[in-house]
Amino acid sequence: MIEDVSPQYVWAELEKNDQAVLVDVRTMAEWQLVGVPDLASLGQRLVLVSWQDLDGTPNARFAEDLEQVGVRKDAPVYFICRSGVRSLSAAQVARQAGYRRVYNVADGFEGPLDIHGHRGSTAGWKASALPWRQN
Repeated sequence: MIEDVSPQYVWAELEKNDQAVLVDVRTMAEWQLVGVPDLASLGQRLVLVSWQDLDGTPNARFAEDLEQVGVRKDAPVYFICRSGVRSLSAAQVARQAGYRRVYNVADGFEGPLDIHGHRGSTAGWKASALPWRQN
């Protein structure tokens, strides 16, 4: 079972543990158009590895891509997507590939839809007022 953790918890863990890693598994379009967590003030890097293509096709090389970008199997790894669904699947595959300490960021970057059908205001990284940037 993969543990869900809050964006605030992830921020605190990244702040105190330089071995901890945040992996954003959304698509390139989402990174560019919606924005990404900004970890610069922590001296941390955000790892960008897509879980699936724009058409929903899973990335068959996901675990290999994590290794290729230097994510260590013994590090705490936090996976984030838009709302916490894709990141949970990504965390499960990472665990199967030998990553021992994997977590899912609850509500993701944008969180669920609000009463007006918009994301980013009720839960998730952005709604938690954590640093983020748009390219």
